[in-house]
Amino acid sequence: MILEGESLLELEAWERARKGVFLSFQYPQAVPGLQVGNFLRKSVASIRGEDEAKGSAFREELTSAMESLDIPRSFMSRYVNDGFSGGEKKRFEILQLMLLKPRLAVLDETDSGLDIDGIRTVSEGVNAAIRGTDSAALIITHYSRILEHVQPDMVHVLLDGRIVASGGPELATKLEERGYEWLMEE
Repeated sequence: MILEGESLLELEAWERARKGVFLSFQYPQAVPGLQVGNFLRKSVASIRGEDEAKGSAFREELTSAMESLDIPRSFMSRYVNDGFSGGEKKRFEILQLMLLKPRLAVLDETDSGLDIDGIRTVSEGVNAAIRGTDSAALIITHYSRILEHVQPDMVHVLLDGRIVASGGPELATKLEERGYEWLMEE
């Protein structure tokens, strides 16, 4: 993986994060004992700088992001992903995305397990974090539902570790209509 002319393959995860790469996991792990509020402050301080994680500006940014994702204030005292529902885990991942402001966000099945309202909420969070910035998102999905809310510039189909088709948003529509079988025949 090359970002801005630099290979990231040999870097540790924390080094990739400092270079501006964010990864949202399909199955985020619980971290019992680590409060959400502390985790977010430390994460933002580590990536954006200590001053960015303090004061009223950060609290306002955090509150606004939480409200946009329908995350209640009580969430801050819970432990990271501990006992979270699937939707809470996904919204928490997008909250991190919104606060960390990465150059590249890799969202691994961020729509997995979400209902219609959850997909809309998460999509709006992705759009808020990416649109109007110089950031990019790589959204890995098996379904086009999220693409009804997050308009892709490019669609790539990966099969057996290789990109077998690329195109614009119309490729996602074609896949929805015809499935993947036609790609295996070509």
